[in-house]
Amino acid sequence: MGRGRAKAKQTKVARELKYSSHETDFDALQRELSSGSSNSHYEEPDSDDQDPYDDGYDEYRR
Repeated sequence: MGRGRAKAKQTKVARELKYSSHETDFDALQRELSSGSSNSHYEEPDSDDQDPYDDGYDEYRR
């Protein structure tokens, strides 16, 4: 028991988010997205060096 208050609060918050109009600060969003993109370290794998059928889990097989 005791879930009633928590659920009622979640419902209240969900309704506020759904039905209220929030103004979006697009300038702040642009600054956040542009500063976050420099932190990603994703590198494309070399397709010449890898087997296209290798799933990378061979070392975990028994």
